[in-house]
Amino acid sequence: MHKNRLPVVLLGGDHGALSIARSLGVASIPVYVINDPDSEVRYSRFCRWVTLPTGGSTPESWAEYLLGRGSDYLRGAVLLAASDEAIEFIGEHRQPLSDKFRLDISNPVAQRCMLDKLCTYRAAQAAGIPIPRYWVADNREDVERLRPELVFPLVLKPILGHTYSRKFTSAYTVAANFEELLTAFEAVDCAGIRTFLVEMIPGPDDCLCSYYTYLDEHGNHLVNFTKRVIRRYPMNMGGATYHITDHVPDIQELGLALFRQVELRGVANVEFKLDRRDGKLKLIECNARFTAADSLLVASGLNLPLFVYTRLIGQTQQPPSVYRNGMRLWKPVADFAAYRQLNKLGMLTLGEWIRSIMHPQIFPVFRWNDPLPSVVSNARLIKHLFSLLLRPSKRSRSVDPSQQQPPSLRRVPASPFK
Repeated sequence: MHKNRLPVVLLGGDHGALSIARSLGVASIPVYVINDPDSEVRYSRFCRWVTLPTGGSTPESWAEYLLGRGSDYLRGAVLLAASDEAIEFIGEHRQPLSDKFRLDISNPVAQRCMLDKLCTYRAAQAAGIPIPRYWVADNREDVERLRPELVFPLVLKPILGHTYSRKFTSAYTVAANFEELLTAFEAVDCAGIRTFLVEMIPGPDDCLCSYYTYLDEHGNHLVNFTKRVIRRYPMNMGGATYHITDHVPDIQELGLALFRQVELRGVANVEFKLDRRDGKLKLIECNARFTAADSLLVASGLNLPLFVYTRLIGQTQQPPSVYRNGMRLWKPVADFAAYRQLNKLGMLTLGEWIRSIMHPQIFPVFRWNDPLPSVVSNARLIKHLFSLLLRPSKRSRSVDPSQQQPPSLRRVPASPFK
């Protein structure tokens, strides 16, 4: 890498943004970050923090800065999206942004369809891709009318995930029965969040797997990468706490069929879950952007951010064709919580958990050559734990998320894809 590389403006994102900044920063590429003021990427030595004049972190403040004179010193920089909000923002302002910055190739219509989870499911249906059963309900009367058809547990899935996460802490809600569904539906409906109802595919979290690629101007896939999840917390409804790179049969064909159905271009990621009832991989969701697991791709030999960057600045680069299997991305604190939940359900012993983590690990935040984001993250965690310890104890009537899971789940030590 020679000096005086074009800078990158990185918009939004969480752990994925931190990984992108590090991947490009190590290659001596200046990275300017626009993000939430509390984001961990702010403290990375590989990025330059952009303080917006308005002090905000909303798409409106992004537009005011990026399309205004304040960002003229970044004219000609590569603009990359690391979140759904950023994808939506770039799609809405693509023409004026492209007059000032270098944007990755895209099909905005296809990207919007991937943001809209109901549109994604309908596109998958049209392409003949297996999906869970789903139902569309616009109001309580629709939910009541659908009652005879519904199966439980059921996922109340937001159509636009980033609008849901602005008002709720979880990614979605799981209802164990019709009464819970009505309560959850009324809550999101009052918040103005559009949702649809999706059958929850039974089975443990290591039935989840993902496919990543990059689609060029003609729809050709230039890279191939697959991984699967080992654990999530809370089980069957939370974020992944442990990932592993692995070869997953059939997922590439299904993922490409969906991307070609909508004519997606650029970075693409799709997640499936193996339904053991019929042995089929069924669609969970799709992302037309970099994801939080980007550091796993990079460590496995597939530096997707650098590949995209070199394409955008016109450098010839051979697409990465291989990656290392068995690489693991681990969130220690969250995965310990996952172990405790599984242990209480009799699904994972302490010995099994210890053996599962006795491998070289990649961490989403900690790096020896960039320790400050981890220091800040751990300081916040300790502060949060102390606040919990000092809080007066109260009786809680909340239901343990583990009690909302299908009763048929049992310990499954081996991957179902082997």
